[in-house]
Amino acid sequence: MTRKIPQMPDTTSLIATAPARPGRRAFLASAGAAAGALLLAPRAGLAAARRYGLAEQASRVGFVYTLSGAAQTGTMPIASADIRLDPDNLVNSRVDVSVSVARARTGLIFATDALKSAEVLDAGRFPTIRFVSTRVGLGAGGRISDGATLSGNLTVRGVTRPVTFKASVFRPAGSAADDLDNLQVRLSGAISRSAFGASGYGDLVADRIGLDIQAGVQAI
Repeated sequence: MTRKIPQMPDTTSLIATAPARPGRRAFLASAGAAAGALLLAPRAGLAAARRYGLAEQASRVGFVYTLSGAAQTGTMPIASADIRLDPDNLVNSRVDVSVSVARARTGLIFATDALKSAEVLDAGRFPTIRFVSTRVGLGAGGRISDGATLSGNLTVRGVTRPVTFKASVFRPAGSAADDLDNLQVRLSGAISRSAFGASGYGDLVADRIGLDIQAGVQAI
């Protein structure tokens, strides 16, 4: 039975950001990765997983960290992605995404420098963060929405830990219900930066890092 993918809501609501305020030094850690990874809802007539590529202009990894008690935000671009989506059996979908630490931005020069320093993400030795999915947990109605999750292994600074993101996927507003050539994916969650050894500037920056990831994907 074919299930429909919901149309995408106003895209401005997909990424929640906190207001940036000036701070002293900062860092920030990890953007886990990434995203395209997800999924569609089953579609008849496809026997194998489809390969999707990222629409770079519509994709980014956003993160939120707390600096001296104030919420701050930043972004990291997605460097590469290998995305395989199986519309007939969504749990077989897979993703392998790398994010560029070297091109991270926080909006605060000193925070960006601290983020890339050896005390935090150590961009000189570890220029990318990688996420490889291991499990898709479907939400209500067998969709990638309404409680769906994407689990996998996140590698930061050479340390690999299991993580799970809340996941949702939408087709563009106005598109046909069976048109899965272009999709919008959102992942959200949080990680402990110290779990990956990115513990520098702990007196200024909280351990919890919120992640809000938006990815546009196109069938290849």
